[in-house]
Formats: sequence, C-alpha cells, structure tokens
Amino acid sequence: MTDTTITPALGPLSGEVRLPTDKSISHRAVLVAAMAEGESDLVGVLDSADVHATLEAVQALGAEVALLSAGTRGLRVRVTGWGAAGPSAPAEPIDCGNSGTTARLLMGVLAGWPIEVTLTGDESLSRRPMERVAAPLRAMGADIQTAEGGTLPVRIRGGALRASTHVLPVASAQVKTALLLAGLRAEGRTAVTEPAASRDHTERMLPVFGVPVEREGLTAAVIGPAVPTGTIAVVPADPSSAAFMCAAALLVPGSEVIMPGVSLNPGRAGFIEVLRRMGADISVEEPLTMGEEPTATLIARHGRPLTGTTVVAEEVPALIDEVPVLALVATQAEGVTRFEDVGELRVKESDRLELVSAGLRTLGAHVETGNDWLEVHGPSALAGARLSASGDHRLAMMWAIAGLIARGVTEIEGFEVIDVSYPAFAFDLERLRGEAWPL
Repeated sequence: MTDTTITPALGPLSGEVRLPTDKSISHRAVLVAAMAEGESDLVGVLDSADVHATLEAVQALGAEVALLSAGTRGLRVRVTGWGAAGPSAPAEPIDCGNSGTTARLLMGVLAGWPIEVTLTGDESLSRRPMERVAAPLRAMGADIQTAEGGTLPVRIRGGALRASTHVLPVASAQVKTALLLAGLRAEGRTAVTEPAASRDHTERMLPVFGVPVEREGLTAAVIGPAVPTGTIAVVPADPSSAAFMCAAALLVPGSEVIMPGVSLNPGRAGFIEVLRRMGADISVEEPLTMGEEPTATLIARHGRPLTGTTVVAEEVPALIDEVPVLALVATQAEGVTRFEDVGELRVKESDRLELVSAGLRTLGAHVETGNDWLEVHGPSALAGARLSASGDHRLAMMWAIAGLIARGVTEIEGFEVIDVSYPAFAFDLERLRGEAWPL
C-alpha cells in the first residue's frame, strides 16, 4: 500500500480542472453497447479500475472492444456488441474487482440468456450485498445463487424471463438498472417503482441506443424483447469527483475552482443544493445537454460563511456518495449538520458511516452517529493525523481534502485506491495548489 503525506494549503486553490468522466455512465455505456447490435463508439469512457472491470467482463462474454484513443477526457472505445445472438459463456469466472456496479448490472444483463456465468470480486466487493438484485431477478425466472450471506461469488444460469412489476423497498439505481436490463429479454412490460428518485442514467442511456423507456413519476419501464442498436455515446464529467473539488474550494480561504462539463443529472446533483443551503458560493454556468445528460460548468468559491443543515431521507438517493465529503465540509460550518437515513453507507466499498465518523473524530471534529444517521457539530479546528483509506476511494480523497485545512501533517495509508474513480486526483489538486505536494 502507498502512504501519502498531506500538508496544509499555503494559499488559495485556483484554476480550471478537467474532472474525470462519470463512472456510472461509463459502466452503462459499455454494458448497453455490448448488448447492442452492431458497433458503438463511446467517447469519454472513464479510465479507471472499476470501468476496466466492466470492459474486461464484456470481452469475456463475447463483445469486441477496441481502444481507439486515451487522453485527459477518458478513453474512446469501439464496442461491437453480441446483439440478438447473445453473450457467450466465458471460459472462467468473471472478476468484477472492486466494482459493485459491474457485478450487479451484469446480473441483470445475463439473467435472460441460457448460459452459466460466475461473478467474483475482491475482498471488499465480496462483502457487499447481492441479494437485493438476485431476489427480484429470481422472481422474473432467472436461476441465481449467491454465497452464504447473500454475497459474491454469484452463479447465474439465465433463461426465459417473465416481465414483472417491481416495487423496490429502497431507492437503488443499481437494482433498478439490473431489472430494466433484464426486462429487455422478457416478453412484455417490466416496470420498476422506487420510493424516492435515484440516478436515472440508464433511463437516459437506453433511448440513445434506440430502446424506449416509459417514465412516470417514480416508475420506469421497458417493453421487451428489445435489442439496443449501436450508436455514438458521450460521457460527461463526474459530479461525485466535482463534489471533492467543490469542498476543497469552499474550505481553503481565497479559492476559486472551475469545473467544465459536469453531469448535473437530477439524481446526482443533490450535493450542490445541500452546499448552497449551507451558504456555499457555487454557480452553474454554460448549461448543455450531452446526449441525454444535462451538463454545465461548476464554479466553487470560498468566502461565504457556512451553516449547518439537515439532509432528509428524500434527498439521500441523489447524494449518497457525497455524504462523506459533505460531512467534512460540515466540520467547518456553524451549528449542527444532520444526515438522516444514510444506512446505505454501511454497505459501500467500506462501512463509510463508521469510518467517516471515526476518521473525523481522529482529526478533532465533533461527530455523533447511529445505525442510519450522522451528525456533525461545527466549526471544529482539525489537526493532522494518520488515517487509512480502508480500500475506499472516496475516503482517500476525503482525507486528502481534510489535510489541506488540518493543522500539521495528515498521512493517508492506501492512497492508491483513488485509481478506482479519479486516477489524476493528486495531480489535479497539486496543480490547483500551485505548490509541490509530496506523494
């Protein structure tokens, strides 16, 4: 594991940063292109460990993947899908690495095909729940077996599926997507209703590939059988990565950070509303639709005093991945910031709820937590400490941002895990600092 030492920022963060492209959209673009008839050109696919797991998985299943170019705006990839012929049985289990999205979405992709596939993952992914996807897919007719405890490895024996109506107990874009993708192989209408809105990248992606999606309120539905058609798809910048740069700008005095081309999907941009409610100076400029995804330039500036707020359950699905960095910002806000119904954080790449609260306390913040809630009392003067990324890319970046404002030195163990979603994070932050950052 790689240790990284962070020292406080000596001056403002300033400049424009080209954020990595969006991981969630990249996964979906690759998977739908693999399911499609013909060739698809995918522009801006995130060059990260998680997305490479998906690229390697669809290759193992018979899709052809050609890397056309690589640059700061991600990968340009040509995928020739298996189309109506369907995927091929792989020679060995498919390793999903650390990517829960790869594993869960593949379960839906494979559920309707008469082949047997085993999905595995690393130690962290092998602790994450898979029954939330397996159970409704079984109800549609798939033969899916999970390990004891409902985790990986998962064995899928696909076959004829029944179109079904699903009412999810918890809003989940991954579960919803798996069911909609499975629905493309079922005869008739497959509908998914959630208790609250989650990110809707799949509902926006499928029409780009020629597959209509019915949408009404909190329900999305597809009519099967349907085969996507190869096309061109462009992936915008990642709002979750933007949240870390926004936090850095808001916390380091005098800072202004410009982030062009960021996805402002309504199911992903909830952190902006929360930060603005706390008093943050964040502007949204140059709106543009990229494919079916709304995008814009974000500009975050330090200056306005921050105050605590309450993030209620209905807001959580649109910002669940940003709760850790929002909690860090809350350490510098006046009053109490409370996050309600965030128990989902306990089954991410790590138990984020426990590790965020413990790490912030180590830094000197006043934090209280329960089974599914988190409270941060501010403002608190933070002091550098030794912290572990715990195999979680969002924790690694969170502790790095904290180190910019903590007194003394902050050491992060296992910092290399940032490669999962933002490989150039250290480089970008160093450039915004305008000073050497010892790595």
